[in-house]
Amino acid sequence: MRTLVLSDIHGNLEALRAVLAAEVVDEVLCLGDLVDYGPRPAEVLDLVRRHARLAVRGNHDTAVALGVPCRSAPAFRALSEASRELTVPMLTEHDRSYLAELPVRATLEVDGLRLEMLHAAPDDPLYHYLPATDVAGWRRALRGLPADLVLVGHTHLPAVLEIEGKLLVNPGSVGLPRDGDPRASYAVLSDGRAELKRVGYDVEATVKALRAWGLAPEVARVLEGIYRRGSLER
Repeated sequence: MRTLVLSDIHGNLEALRAVLAAEVVDEVLCLGDLVDYGPRPAEVLDLVRRHARLAVRGNHDTAVALGVPCRSAPAFRALSEASRELTVPMLTEHDRSYLAELPVRATLEVDGLRLEMLHAAPDDPLYHYLPATDVAGWRRALRGLPADLVLVGHTHLPAVLEIEGKLLVNPGSVGLPRDGDPRASYAVLSDGRAELKRVGYDVEATVKALRAWGLAPEVARVLEGIYRRGSLER
C-alpha cells in the first residue's frame, strides 16, 4: 500500500493541488495545520475532507476553530495573528466544527504496522516543538509509545529517523516550508518504508491570492518571501 502523508498545508491551495496530482496512492493521511497563513483555507479544507482517510488537529487549526492562541514562535506570531483575522470569516460553521472535532492524535494500522499520528511531540501533541535534530529529546518522547511508525509535523522540517526501534517520519510542510527549499514537502509510505519527496508548484499564483487577501502590506511581504525562498531569512 502507498500512503501519502501531508502536514502543515496552511491554506496553500496551489501547493496541496500539486502534491495530490504528483502521486498515485491508496490513501492520504494529514497531520494538521490545514489553515492559517495561506489565503485559500476553505478550499484546502474541502480537498482534505475529500481525500484524507484521517486527519489530526494542529495548533493553528485549534486557534482558528476555538479562538485560542496558537502559541507560534515569536518570529511567526504576528503573521499568524494577522492571517487568522482573515481566515476565520472565510470558513463556515461546518468548516470550523470540522477543525474543532479533529482528534489531536490517532492510531491506525497500515501494512501490518501500528501508526501513531500527531501534529507535534507525544507529550503535547498540539504545541511541543521538537525538531528531529534533538535525537535525545525524541528518544525520551518515544520511549514506551506502542507504535512501529510515528508520524509528526509542526516543525516544517522534513526528516526520517529510526529511534527506539520506531520509525519517526516528519513529512515537512506542504504549504509553507522552512528548510530553504520552497517546493511543497511530503512523504510517501510503502511497505514499511518512508520516502521524503518534494514537488514544485505555482508559487506566484499563491502570492497573487495572498496579495488580494487584504493582509497588511508588511505582513504580506514577509509571507511572500517565505513562499519564494522556503525560509524566513531575508
